[in-house]
Amino acid sequence: MQKKLTITVDEEVYAGLHRVIGPRKISRFVQEIVRPYVVRPDYESAYAELAKDRAREYEALAWAEINIKDMDHEALWSLVGKL
Repeated sequence: MQKKLTITVDEEVYAGLHRVIGPRKISRFVQEIVRPYVVRPDYESAYAELAKDRAREYEALAWAEINIKDMDHEALWSLVGKL
């Protein structure tokens, strides 16, 4: 659901928005700019949803094991030491 919002901007900003963005596109422009700052994704539930995909988890584990086997043991232990 959309909500209407009234904001006050400087006359120069208002003219620039109309000139650069266009009068019918300002709301979408403002929403796209502001969204990342005010709407935070729920990573925990997103990762839980991904974990339900057994085939994807199996592929990820296989990929990780292959890459760990390719690593130099000294490099691997230096990474473990940083944890």
